[in-house]
Amino acid sequence: MLNVAPEQDILNPPAPFVGVEQAEAALVEHYPRLVRLAYLVLPPSLGRNRRVVTAHAIVQRSLPRGRSGSGDGPDNGLIPGARRAEAGGDPGYVYVRRRVVRQALEAGLPLRRKAWPKRAQFPPLLPQVWGLRLFPRSGGADELALDQRLSALSGPARAAYVLRGLERLGDDEVCAELNAAGVTEARRALAEADTTEPQAGLLESAEFDPCSLQARPTDLMRRRQHGRAALAAVAALVVCGALIGLPGDGWGPDGAAAPPYAQNPAAQAALDPGHLLRVEPTAWTTATRTDFSVWPARGDLVGDSALLRRALAVWARPGESVQVSATPGTPSGPPMGAPQLLFAGDVDRARVVLLYDGLRVARYAEPRDGTAGAALDFARVDAADTASASALVVGRTDGNVRYLTAPWVRQASVRDLLAPDASARPLHRDKDGVTDPVVSPAQAQQCTSWEALEFHDDSGVRLVTDLGELAPARLTWGPPHDARDVDDRSARQGWARTACLLPTVRSHGVRSVNDWQFAQQALPENNGTADWICTRAETWRGAGSRVFAQFQAPSAKLAPGAIAARAENSAACGVREARVLAGVLWKSRGGNWFVLAAGSEQVSSVTLSGGMTGSGRGNLLAVRAKEGARAELDGRLTDGTPISTLR
Repeated sequence: MLNVAPEQDILNPPAPFVGVEQAEAALVEHYPRLVRLAYLVLPPSLGRNRRVVTAHAIVQRSLPRGRSGSGDGPDNGLIPGARRAEAGGDPGYVYVRRRVVRQALEAGLPLRRKAWPKRAQFPPLLPQVWGLRLFPRSGGADELALDQRLSALSGPARAAYVLRGLERLGDDEVCAELNAAGVTEARRALAEADTTEPQAGLLESAEFDPCSLQARPTDLMRRRQHGRAALAAVAALVVCGALIGLPGDGWGPDGAAAPPYAQNPAAQAALDPGHLLRVEPTAWTTATRTDFSVWPARGDLVGDSALLRRALAVWARPGESVQVSATPGTPSGPPMGAPQLLFAGDVDRARVVLLYDGLRVARYAEPRDGTAGAALDFARVDAADTASASALVVGRTDGNVRYLTAPWVRQASVRDLLAPDASARPLHRDKDGVTDPVVSPAQAQQCTSWEALEFHDDSGVRLVTDLGELAPARLTWGPPHDARDVDDRSARQGWARTACLLPTVRSHGVRSVNDWQFAQQALPENNGTADWICTRAETWRGAGSRVFAQFQAPSAKLAPGAIAARAENSAACGVREARVLAGVLWKSRGGNWFVLAAGSEQVSSVTLSGGMTGSGRGNLLAVRAKEGARAELDGRLTDGTPISTLR
């Protein structure tokens, strides 16, 4: 019954042109009546809230598009001759009314696949109301019954009924208006409208007034759920858009590197092998400090620009297949500028590059026959000195490790910490300072030996060990304020019973480990003399130190000590707090149990409480106990300050 391009009704001759200003004046003057008209013609199936908003939207977009109505679609700005008396002198009102009726009828048409959709068939863009439902004021039973009868009519019949009752138009005028609105069977629509009893007065009631509205909230729970879903969708779109927007197409000439995402000059300079810092081979001999910054560039591949470029690119943006590891507290981001080249060469079955940026050492390794399976390791090495910058791990293969030694290391040897009386065996190094393979104790399944490295330089002998990181940890012996290198038999004997406990600090970013014999205690029942050892592992990052106190009973086989107490992020046994108190439940050879306690030399008294009691002056205590006994241990320093056990 609705034709979007009707032929001009020959019974209604063309009217004068309608200008935009004239139509706008009519729309503003008769806005409430036009909105009521649109509301009544719209199908009730839309719901009252959408009918209200759509009615306002239809009226607001009913002005001509050009400077006059002559160019506005099928209406061509022509006003029919039949008009209402009160609006008869206003062609602008009749023009706007026709557009309102046409759009209201189009809004009731179903969407079809082959037909181009009309604008009125979609929810309006404007006006929009968020969080509220709008609807006219409720009327009586008569208004409700009329609304139900109107909903049963077709769109053209409903328009005919409303034009008759609200606009007071005769049948011929209604037919003319329907024809102008695109209805092809206007007489049939009039006949259908006749089946509903005329009630013109009810059409002007508050029930059908979309300009006098009531407001209620929407479904609050559903709105909250939809809001959360919308936020999640927006976040997902932002992330996906950012990922899709990244340039590049995967693996390229940069080997294992991910596609580039930064093109600023500083970042590009850091990726250029030509900008790598290379130190002269003899620079360390005249430098004011000896650390990694004075290591020369060594290795047979220092001139391989392609390898160096891949290493720099992977450092800046490692791909998904790159195995990246970093010691705790070590950032794994790209370098801030051009790093220093320490080594580039073949090590066992890999090509290895060592780089240093002043804070970290980065080790890039790739197979000799490609870039698949590349690895990137980071270790923090800031504030290194001659002792802690004596070597770096350059390769790990089959449980063995190779080191790149500092240029000031004159001699390297291997010493088994579990055999303190055995001599160290020489360790061969090539022309670049790379050692032969050494068994890594950090990867051993059983502690039958612990091979550490001794480095000789002009300042003395350093003992270092592998703890699963790029930089080996330095081992020292003695009080915290006077720790020294492990270079004599007494120090090696102390470490012989501590070495197998080093896995407790493995892969923790450890810079050095110190063993301190803080007390010796004569055991009850003539069971010999026990040593109390405090072992402290310092980290490169400063925080995260680990401390544990050992009880070393007499042992002919140099068995590992028993950990009596441990702590993390504690100042105990360090330079700031060179004191400690620990206790242990011990069984004598005679089968008797004792609670043994010992403190450093600053401890003046020790007291037991809790499950048992006992006290003693000095820094040692031995009290008879039962198997499984538990007690609290406290002490006081010589200045009266209380001290508790290490925890």
